[in-house]
Amino acid sequence: MTRLIDLPALSQLVQAMGPAALIGQFAQAIEADFLRWPEFDKSARSACHSERGVIELMPVAGATHYAFKYVNGHPDNPARGLPTVMAFGVLAEVETGYPLLLSELTLTTALRTAATSAMAARALARRNGRCMALIGNGAQSEFQALAFHALLGIDEVRAFDVDAAATDKLQRNLADWPGLTVVRAASVQDAVRGADVVTTITADKARATILTPDMIEPGMHLNAVGGDCPGKTELHPDVLRAARIFVEYEPQTRIEGDIQQLAP
Repeated sequence: MTRLIDLPALSQLVQAMGPAALIGQFAQAIEADFLRWPEFDKSARSACHSERGVIELMPVAGATHYAFKYVNGHPDNPARGLPTVMAFGVLAEVETGYPLLLSELTLTTALRTAATSAMAARALARRNGRCMALIGNGAQSEFQALAFHALLGIDEVRAFDVDAAATDKLQRNLADWPGLTVVRAASVQDAVRGADVVTTITADKARATILTPDMIEPGMHLNAVGGDCPGKTELHPDVLRAARIFVEYEPQTRIEGDIQQLAP
C-alpha cells in the first residue's frame, strides 16, 4: 500500500517534535547522504520557466529507491493568497517501481533548505560564530534562523528586507524563541557589518547584487540561498571570484545559482 503524508500529518509531526529538533535530524540525514554522494544517480532539474515563476521536477535515485520532487517558485503568489513555494514528492522501489510514499513537501522543503544551509555552515564557517545577517525575511528566513541557532549556536540575527512588513513578521514569530534575538537592520550594509554568517534568501527573480565586495570581511561565511533560477543572482561576481565556493551539485548550480555568472 502506498503511504500518504499530507500537510496536517506533517504539521502535527513538527508540532510534536519542534522545528529545531526536526531540522537537526534532517541535517544528520542530509550529511549522511552527502558522504555517499557519488552513489546517487543524479541529473539537473527539469524546469518550466515563465514570466511569473518556475515549476520544476527534481529526480534522484540510489541502488534501492527512486524519488522525485515537484516544486514551484512564484514570488507573486502571496498577493494571490498562495505560498511562494509549494511541493510534493514520491518515493518508489527501484526493483519493482512500486510507489511507497506520496508526501506533501512544502513544509519539508522549508525544513530541508534550512537544514542544508546550517549543515554546510557547520562544516565551513568559523567556529564560535554568534551573529548572522539575514537578508530577505520571507517564510524561509524563520527556518534559517532556527536552523543556525540550533546547529551552530547563532544567538543574534540581524534582519533586513526591503519589505518592512516581512521583517515585522519575522521578529514577531521569533520573539519568544529562547536564546535567539532578532534585530532589525537599517540596510544590507548595516546587517552584514561584523556578522559571522550572512544568509541571502531573497525572492525577486532578478540578477541582483545584494552583496558587493566592500561588504565582505575576512572569515565571513556566505550562505547564498536565493539564486534559484536562471537570471536570478544575489552576489556580485567579484564576491564569488574572491571566495572559496562550495555547491551542492555543480551541473544544477551552473543553471540556477550564483555561479551562473562565472565561466566554467
